[in-house]
Amino acid sequence: MKRKQGPDCWIFRWRETDASGKRVRRKVVLGTVEKYPTESSAIRAAESLRITINEEQPRFPQQPVSVAALITHFKQHELGAMQEDDEGRAYSTRIVYKDFLRLYVEPKWGDAGLREVRAVAVEKWLRTLPIAKGTKSKVRNIMSVLFNHAIRHEFLPQNSNPISMVRQSAKRKSIPDILDVAELVALFEELSRRERVMVLLDALTGLRRGELMALKWKDANLEELELAVTRSIYRQVVGPCKTEASMKPVPLDPWIAEELLTWRRASPYNQPEDWIFASTRKKGKQPYSPDAILKRCIRPAATRAKITKRIGWHTFRRTFSTLLKANGEDVKVIQELLRHASAKITLDVYAQAVTLDKRRAQSKVAEMLRAGRGMAEKCLLDPSGPSAISKEIVSD
Repeated sequence: MKRKQGPDCWIFRWRETDASGKRVRRKVVLGTVEKYPTESSAIRAAESLRITINEEQPRFPQQPVSVAALITHFKQHELGAMQEDDEGRAYSTRIVYKDFLRLYVEPKWGDAGLREVRAVAVEKWLRTLPIAKGTKSKVRNIMSVLFNHAIRHEFLPQNSNPISMVRQSAKRKSIPDILDVAELVALFEELSRRERVMVLLDALTGLRRGELMALKWKDANLEELELAVTRSIYRQVVGPCKTEASMKPVPLDPWIAEELLTWRRASPYNQPEDWIFASTRKKGKQPYSPDAILKRCIRPAATRAKITKRIGWHTFRRTFSTLLKANGEDVKVIQELLRHASAKITLDVYAQAVTLDKRRAQSKVAEMLRAGRGMAEKCLLDPSGPSAISKEIVSD
């Protein structure tokens, strides 16, 4: 449609039945010709709108729906902005879904109709992607979720998800690195106070990085030796934990509690509502970026400690699990400490682990590290020693 002022725009028109049964005309502005320079791009934008308009109408027969239109519909209904008390997918999961759909699925399958997607074709396509098997498996799983969304909204009939027949292994080519006690001790020696507390807390609780950075001082009950895990943070957006099981309290070994108390006294942000690892550059309003801390502090310290393994935040969680297993701990205890949603992740389900068992299991790992460093009586974070807080070198 041409306009007297401003750029021309595309108009989408349709008819629908109102409450009285009368057929009425409707229209909506799709966007300007600057946003949609070609008719085909405007048609694609209209297609996702048409899906929404027809939600209350019978689905079959209907005009073919493209994968691109389905992706738009899926994003609007499932991957929108987080709302208060949102029980949907975590913010980090929504970002991953959007990235995978944008990078892999839409470029290849966007123009295809939903009924044109075949399992064998998807399987062959996945084999050609120059990415790890685990990443291919994620692409496959996200496509399956996408087509389940189509079935749920009746764009496809029941039991017609083509991705359910796609075979894709997620088996790793190599086993992820873990650290032994000597390597952890060597890493501690090279870290400044702030990063040492981070790594120590992570290595003795198995917290996920988003849970670690989302901790506030009110979450740490140093008298009862317990840590409340109630939130996670991703790209400075606070949201719920990964699963309901992730929100279970975590025991604190007295050694960890002592080091946390020492860090709290040294930190300028030590009030109950303050982040435990509050960024001084952000004046305490945000916690540090885990990626920045890892890149600029922890990995260089690992290099100085002559550790050649590739270290990430999940390395400490895997190491904690491995040390627990090496100590002969019950599988259920390990599952409870790692707060897995399902015991299948930790081999099997046994009797419910009690808090005393979990605390004893964690303390064994703490004692291994304490003995390895030869500092059973000396505080790890002695302000007078080399552990004095370093200058701020991390920008968020």
